[in-house]
This record gives sequence, C-alpha cells and structure tokens, in this order.
Amino acid sequence: MDDQNKNLILATLLSFMVIMAWTLLFPPEDLPIDPATETVVSVEDPTVPVSDPIAPAATTPTEAPEPASEAPRVAIETGEFKGSLSLQGGRIDDLALTQYRETIDEDAEIVRLLRPVGEPGAYFASFGWTATDGIEASAVPGPDTLWSTESGETLTPESPVTLVWNNGAGQIFRTTISVDDEFMFTFDQSVENTSATPVSARPYGLLRRHGQPDDLKNFFILHEGLVRMTDGELEETGYDDITEYAIDPRERTQAERLDVTASGWIGYTDHYWMTTLIPDQATPFRSTSKYFDSRDLFQAEAVMPIETVAPGATASVTTRLFAGAKEWEAIRSYENEGGVAGFLDSIDWGWFFFLTKPIFALLHYLNIVIGNMGWSILALTVILKIIVLPLAYKSYVSMAKMKELQPEMEKLKERAGDDKQAMQQGMMKLYKDNKVNPAAGCLPILLQIPIFFSLYKVIFVTIELRHAPWIGWIRDLSAPDPSSFINLFGILPWAAPEPGSILALIAIGILPILLGVSMWLQQKLNPAPTDPTQQMIFAWMPWVFMFMLGSFASGLVLYWIANNIITFIQQYAIMRSHGSKPDVFGNIKQSVKRKKPADADSNEGK
Repeated sequence: MDDQNKNLILATLLSFMVIMAWTLLFPPEDLPIDPATETVVSVEDPTVPVSDPIAPAATTPTEAPEPASEAPRVAIETGEFKGSLSLQGGRIDDLALTQYRETIDEDAEIVRLLRPVGEPGAYFASFGWTATDGIEASAVPGPDTLWSTESGETLTPESPVTLVWNNGAGQIFRTTISVDDEFMFTFDQSVENTSATPVSARPYGLLRRHGQPDDLKNFFILHEGLVRMTDGELEETGYDDITEYAIDPRERTQAERLDVTASGWIGYTDHYWMTTLIPDQATPFRSTSKYFDSRDLFQAEAVMPIETVAPGATASVTTRLFAGAKEWEAIRSYENEGGVAGFLDSIDWGWFFFLTKPIFALLHYLNIVIGNMGWSILALTVILKIIVLPLAYKSYVSMAKMKELQPEMEKLKERAGDDKQAMQQGMMKLYKDNKVNPAAGCLPILLQIPIFFSLYKVIFVTIELRHAPWIGWIRDLSAPDPSSFINLFGILPWAAPEPGSILALIAIGILPILLGVSMWLQQKLNPAPTDPTQQMIFAWMPWVFMFMLGSFASGLVLYWIANNIITFIQQYAIMRSHGSKPDVFGNIKQSVKRKKPADADSNEGK
C-alpha cells in the first residue's frame, strides 16, 4: 500500500469518525423526582444573608401552581412582538415573535416565546423588590402583586407604560417599561419613600420557566438551558445538569460558588430563542440559578444591591430584558452599542469559535450582498477554497510528484523484497532526493475537518439559516433535502418518508446523491489502487458518505458538493501543469469493468 493512499484512507476515516462523534444524539437520562420534598439549588453569594421571598409559594396538588393570570393586561405591539403583560406581578408572560413561524408553511402558527401560568410550558419575566430594613416583606411588590396602570395603554417602541403600586405604608413603587424596535425591554424600577423613616429594599428581576421546553433538541453540539456571563466568563448549564443537583443534595456543594459580578447577564437559551436579564453593567449584582424539583420549576435571578431610601427621597434602578430571536446582527448591536459585554457569546459558537464566528460573519455579509443564503454558501465555499489554495497547491504538487515516483517505487519494492527496513530506508531516500513530502497529500482533507465542523455548527445553530430557501424544492437550508428517490423526487403520487423516520435515512434526496457522485468523480482522478482492500474501501466510500450525510442540513450538503467540485478542478489543473494527465474516463471504465479471475485467464490459454 503506497503512502499516498495510506494518507488518503487515514484522513477520510478520521473525518468519518469525527463527523459521527459530532452528530451523535445524547438522549437525556430520566431522573426521578420526589414530590414529597423540594430542594432549591442555587448559585449565589453565600455571604449575603437573604431570605427567599421570590421563591414560588408551596401549593397542594389541587391548587394552581401559581395564581392564574386573570388580572388586567396591557397590550404589547412592535414590529417583532405581539402579546401582552399582566398587571399581576407586572409579568411579561404573553409574547409571540411575529417574524417567525413554527414551520415553513405560510399559514403556520407564529413562534410563541412566553406563556402565562395556567398554560402548558408557562414561562415569564417579572421584576420586584425584596424587603431588608425598615419595611415588611408584605410591603414590597413581588411576582404576584397586582399593579395599576399610571400611564400608557399599549406598550410600543414609541409609548412606554408605567405601573404603580402603593403599599399603604408610605412607599410608592413604580415600574416604567419600554421596548425598542428589536428584542430589548427596559425596566426602570423606583421606590418613593413618603414615610418619616428610611427604608431599605433590594430590587430584582427573575425569569421563571415551568419545566423544560417541549422542543428540546438534546444534541451534543447545541447548548440549551442556563446561559450566564460573569465578569467575562461564560457559563453554560444544561437543564439536566440543573435538575441533577436538585435530585442529589450531596452534589449541591459542587454547584454553589461566589457569584457577585461586576458585570454580566443571566438567562435561558433555546435553539433559536433566548430570554436574558441584563442589569446595569456598571453596578455589581448577584446572579442566581434555582430549581424547585417538586414543581419542576427553573428560575434565574438578577438581584441588585440594596437601595436605602431616605424620607422624601426616591431611589431607582434600571434592568434590561432581552426576549426574542438570537439574531446575530441584533445581539452584536446590543454588545457593541448597548454595552452588554460578551453578549455575542450567547450564540453557541462551539469549540471552534475562532472559526465559526468569522465564517458566519462572512456568510452574513455575503447574504446581504447576494440576497440568498444558498448562493451565499456557494460563494463562501469559493472564498474558503481560495484562502487555502496555497496549501492545497503544495499538497497536490506533492501528490503529482508521488505519482511520478511510482515506477521507481515499484523497482525499489522488487529490490528490497521482504526486507522492510531496506524498503523504508530506500523510500525515505527517494523522497528526500526528489523533495517530496509523503504526508502533504492528506493536508487538504485534514484542513477541511475544522472548516466542515465550523460550517456545520453555523448552519445548525444560527437562526439566519432557519427556514432560509435556496432554489426550487430546497425551502429550508437548515433541514435535510426533502426530495426522495422513493417517489422519484415527486413524480410518483405518494409522499416522501417523514424526517426522523428509519426509512428517511435511506430515502435520500437529490443533494445527497449529487454529493456521492461528486466524491466518486473526485476519486477517478487517479487509478484505483491495486490492493483489493483499498479497492473495496474506495469503492464504497462515496456511497457511505452519501447516505451518512443524507440527513444533514441541506446547506451543509450544498457546501460539501461545491467543495468537491472545486477540489476536482483544482487537482486536475495542478496535475496537468506538472505533466500528469488524469484519465478520468479511463479510470471510470476501469472501475466498472469486470475483471476475469487469474485462473480463468490461464485456462483460456490451454
């Protein structure tokens, strides 16, 4: 087996193994919950003695888990949102994203991000105060306080809404809520002290989620759950990890750590959507994650410093709430212009973030110029191939020289016979004399591995690829090719297998078939190896990859096809420039020609 083929087989197998590892699905482990106990697991500052007035009240199974929101509501209307906030707790608990639908069908329901208590998957944001000195716990507004509207009837980017609550003990609490034209709410909380004594209270914001989301992906390459930035350090904790600490109290000490931060944010992230509490970045705050296991309730909190209000004075604090789609441009704007440090890292860029970030930035720019994400992927492929062309050129030149040395290699094998050491020494001398690097041939393939994974990550996690069409039948580049040879690509009257089914794994569409053909043609630049084992591997490799990548996102398969075609052209041109003339059609004929057994040939001669 010559070194060139060894390198190619090794690189291809390595690619295969890493791809499989990255696409492995890890189902969550079913964890038992004891309804007789409730364990609160938190990550907070243990040096600050604070009671937990913002913990949900315990209830019996016959009671509502929290009061259903029958209180008056204030409508929310923006270009991105449609919904309402409840005067009960001042909760933003009814929020739909008008620019996004659940499926690519025009009449599909719009994506609903937040839901009020009483509906499945209740999920809301609320802001309030906790009592400290000079004020009773019942005299501060909490998640269930019934507010009144002081000004504003509908929350829009042009018209904020102010809520007011008078505790009857000399303190008047106000919350002015405003929203921009994208996904950011701003809560200005204030307390006016009309009593004769000073009072102290601590403002907070919280996100409360009832259970894990129904559409949880549980993919190894995608983070879903708690996401938090603490003084420049990103923390990602999955829902299962949060519940695991609550189920096993012995693990609780491992979850607790000092988490008073000078700047940062905390929230929950899904595949494409996110809610995040963002306190004033110039003021320290306590970032806390909690889980209440008897009610399967997740809670993220941002608790600000104590505000002491003198008689006749007013204290205020501002906190922002991001609630919406993880659009790269919007989140980047909030980081650069809005001062939210590290906010772009809320998008799960993965291990190869140093590649995924610039690759997506380039893809995003190309999409702005071209106006179609599919053609942008093709343009990105061309640019990436141009960038790595110098290295690819050296590799293909080395492969051409290796081919030129094949006659001398055969003579060396005859002379060395079974002496492996002499064979090895002779090969090294031959390479050195002709300035050939036998390992260079596999460098283009090895270089493709991180680029392939980075693009896979970009296509899988970024919302800009979600429901992005290309041409004809490819209406969603983040989903597999919907066509299928089972119904002759739509000619026959029956439907293609449903995505996710066992049959769909083999009922591949047009793009995966083109991928297999492009890999097969790329092989035909060189004659088939003489070794039978190598012949079998090379013969099956394109079709194995065809079925393996058939269930991948269409955008990724499109990239791989374009990459193969460009590689074919580059390698053909370089080989021709060095005197080698690839006989592609001859190699194809040779591969499909049925060879006669050696003994049959000898019998014919008798």
